[in-house]
Amino acid sequence: QEQLVESGGGLVQTGGSLRLSCAASGRTFNDYAVGWFRQGPGPKREMISTISPAGNRKYYKDSVKGRLTISRNNAKNSVYLQMNSLKPEDTAVYYCAADPVGDGASWDFWGPGTQVTVSP
Repeated sequence: QEQLVESGGGLVQTGGSLRLSCAASGRTFNDYAVGWFRQGPGPKREMISTISPAGNRKYYKDSVKGRLTISRNNAKNSVYLQMNSLKPEDTAVYYCAADPVGDGASWDFWGPGTQVTVSP
């Protein structure tokens, strides 16, 4: 059973940067794909970036390409999301999740989320 905890959220001005971290406590985290999701004021939680277990395959939602960078350090059981050139529309609760199946849909483990607020 994986337990995930996000950190690094906060309040930042437009154009600023934040680095989110996702720390895992399980022993098999390094075998899982990890994704970052966010949920803004609306009801839908959207997937914005994913990384393969070895870190060699990455996905980014079109709206964040060129501004966000996902990475992982398996020795530290951690995944990171570097966010640059932030915009007010990036304001959301950001979640990390782990996919033990590897099919891109089995996001079985979730962290509690961290709030990111971008002021105009």
